[in-house]
Amino acid sequence: MAGVFDTLLAEIGRVGTQARIGRIVAVQAGVVTVSGLGPAVSVGDRLRFHTPEGPLMGEAIAVTRDQVTALPEGEPDVLSPGMAAERLGPAMIAPHDGWIGRIVDPFGRPLDGRPLFPGPRQRNLRNPPPSAACRKRLGGRLATGVAVFDTCLPVVCGQRLGLFSGSGVGKSALMGKFARGLQADVVVIGLVGERGRELREFTETVLGAGGMGRSVVVAATSDQSPMVRRRAAWAAMAVAEHFRDEGRHGLLLSDSVTRFAEAHREVALAAGEGAALRGYPPSTAHLLMALAERAGPGAEGQGDITAIFTVLVAGSDMEEPVADILRGVLDGHVVMDRGIAERGRFPAIDLLRSVSRSLPAAATPDENRLIAEARRLLGAWDRAELMIQSGLYAHGSDPLIDRAIAVWPALDAFLAEDAPQGIGQSFRRLAECLGAPTAPPVRPGDGRP
Repeated sequence: MAGVFDTLLAEIGRVGTQARIGRIVAVQAGVVTVSGLGPAVSVGDRLRFHTPEGPLMGEAIAVTRDQVTALPEGEPDVLSPGMAAERLGPAMIAPHDGWIGRIVDPFGRPLDGRPLFPGPRQRNLRNPPPSAACRKRLGGRLATGVAVFDTCLPVVCGQRLGLFSGSGVGKSALMGKFARGLQADVVVIGLVGERGRELREFTETVLGAGGMGRSVVVAATSDQSPMVRRRAAWAAMAVAEHFRDEGRHGLLLSDSVTRFAEAHREVALAAGEGAALRGYPPSTAHLLMALAERAGPGAEGQGDITAIFTVLVAGSDMEEPVADILRGVLDGHVVMDRGIAERGRFPAIDLLRSVSRSLPAAATPDENRLIAEARRLLGAWDRAELMIQSGLYAHGSDPLIDRAIAVWPALDAFLAEDAPQGIGQSFRRLAECLGAPTAPPVRPGDGRP
C-alpha cells in the first residue's frame, strides 16, 4: 500500500497553485498565436486553450519575446481570438511498475479503460543519453525465439537494430514474436501513428496474454495531431529509460521511426523550418540520431535498453532519408523483402541484405563458420536462381551451386522457423540444414545478458 500512496501523494504535489494565462490573438492555417504568456514559455511547453466546448490542448513550437506560436492537438475550428490560453509547462511522464501490462497514451493516461496513477518521479520526454565514455559495452547474446536471429543475425544485450520493411510484409507479426520471446525483464512498445482499429488486434492477438503480461504499450493513433504522434516515440523511450535506471534490461520496440519523422516534419514546417532531404527539414537527422542514441547499454550500475526500430521503406528504397540516416547509427539492419513474403515465407527476411554488427564477437569461431557457410550458399543460389528456374543450369557445372541447390529448400525453411528451445538448438538445426556433421557447442552464459 505504501507504493500506492507514494504515487497519490506525488500526484497531489504536482497540482499547481498558480496559472499563467495569455490570450489568443490569431488562428491561421492550423497555427495559433498567443500573447501575454511572458518569457517563461519554452518550445515544447504544453498549453491549454479554454473554449466554450471545453479545454483543447496544444504545444508551443516557436517563441518570441512577445508571442508564442502553438499547434493545437485537435481541430482548431473551435478556437478564436480572445480565448484564454494557459501555460502548463513541459510535457513529463511518470512510469512505474504498475504500468506493466497496460496501454497508455504519450501522456501516461490509460487507454484500456482502467484507472492508472502516475509514478512518484516525473521524467522529461527528451533526456540525454548516458555519457559515451561511461557506457558499458554490448552484453551477451540473447535468445529471441526466432531461429534466424538466434544464429545468423544475433541480438545482444544493449544492441540497436533497424527493421526495414514495406507495409504488409509481416513486420508486426515479427515484433510480436520479439515481445513474447526475446529475453528481457520488461518490454516497452511504442506504436507511433498506428491505425486505430489495429491496436486491440496487436495487443490481444499478436502479443497475447504472454506478451502483454510483461509489456508497456505506448500508443498514438494516425488520426491524432503530429505533436502527439511524435511524443509517442519519446514517451516510449522515457519509459524504457525508467526501467533501465532501475537496473533492469528493457526491450524497446518502436513502430515506426518513419512515422515519427513524418510527424516531426509536420511540426517543423509549421514552425517555419525549411524543407530539405526530400521534404524532411534539416533537423530530422539530429532528431533520429538523438532518439537512437538514448537506447543501448546503460552506464555502470544501470541496466540496458535493447532496441528494435522499424523503418517503413516505400518500394524497398533503402536510400530514402530516414532509412539512410538510421543505418549509420544502428548496430545492424534487417531487411524484409516483399518478394519473399509473396511466396509465403515469414518472417520475410532477406538475409543477404541484412547484417548484425554484433558479429563476429557474438559467436564462437565454429558458429561464425556455420553462419558464413549459410551466407555463401544463399549467395550462390541467389546468383544462379534465374538460370536454375529457367532450366539453363547444368548440374555439375559448379560444385558450389550444386551444393546450394541441394541445401536451399531446407535452409530457406530454417529462416522461417521459431526457436522455442533456445540458441543451442537453433545452431543444431542450422548445422543439419547445411549438412554439417556436428553443431558447435554453445558457450556458457549465452542467452542471458
